[in-house]
Amino acid sequence: MDRIVRLREYLADCRRAVAWATPIASSGRLTRVSGLVMEAVGLRLPVGSQCHVQIPGGQSIEAEVAGFAGDRLFIMPATDIYGVMPGARVIPDNPMAAQPPRLGMRYVPRRRAQDRVRQVPVGDRLLGRVLDGAGRPLDGLGPLSLERRVPLYSRPINPLERAPIRQTLDVGVRAINSMLTVGRGQRMGLFAGSG
Repeated sequence: MDRIVRLREYLADCRRAVAWATPIASSGRLTRVSGLVMEAVGLRLPVGSQCHVQIPGGQSIEAEVAGFAGDRLFIMPATDIYGVMPGARVIPDNPMAAQPPRLGMRYVPRRRAQDRVRQVPVGDRLLGRVLDGAGRPLDGLGPLSLERRVPLYSRPINPLERAPIRQTLDVGVRAINSMLTVGRGQRMGLFAGSG
């Protein structure tokens, strides 16, 4: 009986390892560039997915899937598009490059392909660091050594599960503190003119 249980556990581990494997690296090709919108075919990615467009010289352009129509993807670049050529290769990113499941350990399902969106680093080690829009350090203090990344766009918290606002927040302006009191934990918009 013990042998059967161990065999079942072994087969379950094998099933998980096979499910994790990606035997074929998919890529598409660029068919059109119009302004800041690039059109690609050959890939099936959800809106919000990250990808790279290869350009001559071994460089690539970061981009994000903004929409689709039939088998065409509409991709928005995150950097300059100079050097892009017709037929350029489009390669999807996989920010879930986490470790494969450990065999013999409790199974935690990997993220769905739909959740492969831009992720941002979080943690106390970010305090005092200067990053660009993609989360790369600009301050010359070396790479980020953060152990945790979270999706930039996540599902909102149920408003009924939020903690009630019981304490006021001093914003430093007496007129706002008295007439437009702000609560600690409250959501609020900050609006300003240009400049």
